[in-house]
Amino acid sequence: MSMGQWERFLEPYKQAVAELKVKLKGMRTQFDIENTNSPIEFVTGRVKPLASIYDKSLEKGIVFEPSVTLAKEIPDIAGLRMMCQFVDDIETVVQLLRSRKDITIVEERDYISHKKQSGYRSFHVIIEYPVQTIHGEVNILAEIQIRTLAMNFWASIEHSLNYKYKGVFPEEIKNRLQYAAEAAFRLDEEMSLIRGEIQEAQKYFSENKELSTPRIKEEKI
Repeated sequence: MSMGQWERFLEPYKQAVAELKVKLKGMRTQFDIENTNSPIEFVTGRVKPLASIYDKSLEKGIVFEPSVTLAKEIPDIAGLRMMCQFVDDIETVVQLLRSRKDITIVEERDYISHKKQSGYRSFHVIIEYPVQTIHGEVNILAEIQIRTLAMNFWASIEHSLNYKYKGVFPEEIKNRLQYAAEAAFRLDEEMSLIRGEIQEAQKYFSENKELSTPRIKEEKI
């Protein structure tokens, strides 16, 4: 297949990523305008490189060519990540995505409650998104990953090591990665507990502000 054919095939994916990044970042901005703590820390996005699409097609046993089959079998050609500070924020973001009218959720994969064997945790949402082209509307599949900063740190390191070891980790490294994943998740849970305690304390002091503020007696003239 020529590069021109691949460019035409991938262009709607590039458009989908660009549009979705603007829309998802807009969600964070709206929280800022409302002066409310945003569950979204930041948003990133990318179109999978051809080399990665080729590797995925070999893994799935499909022909490496721009086709409807390839588009259906590899739903993360267009990929976005939404980072959260706290584990509890992930469910909030998922609910926000479920309520949107401009995307259709095709599948949800909860790797937080059901982690992968490697220790990987994240919440994946496969969506269908309509892209307007000069040839009409094209429905693009895209994957949105929602995870905490700690989960993303672990996943980034694991991905780099996976590339170095070509997917075959020494047993010691595998065990240490699993231990690190659990440590990262325990940190996430502890930070969520601390946030909850701080919010409770703020609520208590706000409700009892008048009681804790000394009143100045008015002098009689």
